[in-house]
Amino acid sequence: MADRDGPDGPDERWKTAIRAVIPLFGFIMCRSFIPTTMSLTLDSPVIRNAPTIPPSSSTGKLPALGWNTWNAYRCNISEEKILAAGQQFVDLGLQRAGYEYVNIDDCWSAKSGRDPNTKRIVPDSAKFPNGIDQVASKIHDLGLKIGIYSDAGTKTCAGYPGSLGNEFTDASTFADWGIDYLKYDNCNVPHNWTDKRPPNNDWYYSYSAIRFRQMTAALANQSRPIQYDLCIWGDARVWEWGAKVGHSWRITPDSTPTWDFILDAITTNVDILNRVDFYSHNDMDMMEIGNGKLTLQEERTHFAAWAFMKSPILLGTDLGNLSQVQLGILQNPEILAFHQDAMYGQPAMPFKNAGSLKTSPPEYYSGQSVKGLHVFVINLGDRSSEKSINFTSVPGLGYNSSGLVLVHDMWTGQDIGLYRDSYNFSMEAHDTAAFALHLPSVTFPVQETIRSSSRTLLSQIRTPEAITAGT
Repeated sequence: MADRDGPDGPDERWKTAIRAVIPLFGFIMCRSFIPTTMSLTLDSPVIRNAPTIPPSSSTGKLPALGWNTWNAYRCNISEEKILAAGQQFVDLGLQRAGYEYVNIDDCWSAKSGRDPNTKRIVPDSAKFPNGIDQVASKIHDLGLKIGIYSDAGTKTCAGYPGSLGNEFTDASTFADWGIDYLKYDNCNVPHNWTDKRPPNNDWYYSYSAIRFRQMTAALANQSRPIQYDLCIWGDARVWEWGAKVGHSWRITPDSTPTWDFILDAITTNVDILNRVDFYSHNDMDMMEIGNGKLTLQEERTHFAAWAFMKSPILLGTDLGNLSQVQLGILQNPEILAFHQDAMYGQPAMPFKNAGSLKTSPPEYYSGQSVKGLHVFVINLGDRSSEKSINFTSVPGLGYNSSGLVLVHDMWTGQDIGLYRDSYNFSMEAHDTAAFALHLPSVTFPVQETIRSSSRTLLSQIRTPEAITAGT
């Protein structure tokens, strides 16, 4: 959450407009050292004393699926809205589809500061009259998990108490409340914590990384595993060190419900997809389905790209306003299964499709799951277009020109048919197609193309007995 519109915070997205400079005098870190403006070396005290504890392996293996308050409500949050969202997870089928995190973003605490005795952050009593722990308990009773928000600066982006210098106190507080997920933002960083080029150009030793590493150590000190998202907006080359510090890390500015943002997020992620695996996810920010004026096709691409690139998927709208069509997109079982595959942690990667133009970002991606090989195609153009998948171009398919490929539509869950050499199809502007491709395990006489809407075609074609029996 980099940008904050209105009186609750800055109106610019980028960090240069939201970092407030505060006096160095009197600022004491929880490790009892203060960074200086001197050049950094590996022997610098701030680096030498920085924790190196990795994030928990008890959570965060797969990219998070859930919901976040910010895009829907900004600072206008309350206990009632959080609990209503949890109940909607159940009622709308989102929980059954795999969504589990109900996350509270900024503005949940008292703006006046910390408890003078315990030094703990105090929830806003008007918004959460029963406390965060009671909300967490009720969310857990629904079989869901709950997330909260803080900041690796002196204040959050909206001006509420931050956690810099209070990491162990806040991590202990969150664990005591039953928190399962922490979104940790990057606003209001003191001037003395401004990044300089780190030793050996290794950004794990940057001031930014160290601020986030301090919370890693604090979370590791708790008995409760808490999934940890670094909301650092792609700063400090976070993709190079993020997996040593958290489970996911923001690589974009804040999302907006526009095609331009979706395209920019995909473009940014393409270059660093090799960093994605289990416990290691590039965060493209919250979903905007249900907000703004995205077309149906753009909403499909928004969801599909986040899924096949294995970004966290956190819904960001009033769930009660989602249409059945939008819920159908967000609950697509086959695309979610690829996103949540427990055997294959890598995302779909771009590939060069013979006969197709080179684009930025690429339009063609392929990836493996327990169900087999998948191909995703984005139509970047502003009008309908004819596309083709050249089977010899698809990495890992192992196609030869004498064989056939069964093409399966992941959106509809239907087998399309058997094709030789390539599959041609039409796409609407800004849409994404999603396919599973299978090579039959036996050879038998067959028409050049067999079209079928039967969901049993795949099982029949892969079972020699079924073919021999003619069933």
